[in-house]
Amino acid sequence: MRKLKLEELGRISPEAFVEQTKVSIVVVLDNLRSGLNVGSVFRTSDAFAIEAVHLCGITPVPPHKEIFKTAIGAEHTVQWQHFESISDSIEMLKEEGYKVIGIEQTDHSIELNELTISTDEKWAIVMGNEVEGISDNVLPMLDIAVELAQYGTKHSLNVAVCAGIVIHHFSSKLRKNTI
Repeated sequence: MRKLKLEELGRISPEAFVEQTKVSIVVVLDNLRSGLNVGSVFRTSDAFAIEAVHLCGITPVPPHKEIFKTAIGAEHTVQWQHFESISDSIEMLKEEGYKVIGIEQTDHSIELNELTISTDEKWAIVMGNEVEGISDNVLPMLDIAVELAQYGTKHSLNVAVCAGIVIHHFSSKLRKNTI
């Protein structure tokens, strides 16, 4: 066994990436504090070729040293927009026909594996602040709240790790019949 060299991986160019068909997913970041987490979300979003990332409130935006450190250029390939208010992002996405899913532990949340992901729908995935989670005023705007089953002593995952799991899950389900 040997590790593949970069040129053997067959990756497309940044120009080709911009032109390729994307999965109908927009990730909405609600007041994240860490540019490292934001950069990781950009890199994951590039890896799974999703439509866009919405950076809301105090979430750092490119150009930003910490984003650059973990995105490694994905902030240039993934479409992104900044919104002063997450409500503006969600209202726009709903008007465009997206189903808005919040990744949050609530009294009505379901586990990710229980969610039926229709390939006929467009999806917006809201990820909350590293400490506070999704803003309370956003919860009523969600179509559904989803959580990841956890079996240890901690009650949450790092937002970038959680985003990676959720984006991969959605991408693999949506790609089966669409791309």
